[in-house]
Amino acid sequence: MQTTTVQHAPTSTPTFWIKWLTYTTEFTVLFGLFMVLAPGLTQQAFGLLIFQNTEQFAAFDPQATAYIELAHAVMGSVLVGWGALMFMLVRRLSAKDAKETCKLIAMSVLAWYVPDTAFSLYSGFWQNAVLNTSFVVLYAVPLLALRKHHK
Repeated sequence: MQTTTVQHAPTSTPTFWIKWLTYTTEFTVLFGLFMVLAPGLTQQAFGLLIFQNTEQFAAFDPQATAYIELAHAVMGSVLVGWGALMFMLVRRLSAKDAKETCKLIAMSVLAWYVPDTAFSLYSGFWQNAVLNTSFVVLYAVPLLALRKHHK
């Protein structure tokens, strides 16, 4: 009588969650590019978000408007760089290093989220805290789901 041993494939990170993280990092890059390449639309979007008025920034002094445009472009550029780095981390995600990679992404997201959201709330711009929270959920859901696969 011949016995067969069943060999199990090494545990790998689920493709669904890796794809989710990949799309989220791509969205991060695209959102940043939008802020840099579409300053008028960015101001309208943030005007709507913060002031419930798409034309609010047009009412500001031209110098203030120019500075806000610069600030949005700088923030957008940082998002592009940050998103690109996280994209590369996710693309290299494997069962072997999943725990460490997810930890690095989570630490990075929290390092942005906590001070940005705290200051948004402190300064009375709770709408930005809501935007931040919706953004962080896009990262948190797959990172939490992947935790059970790399304990």
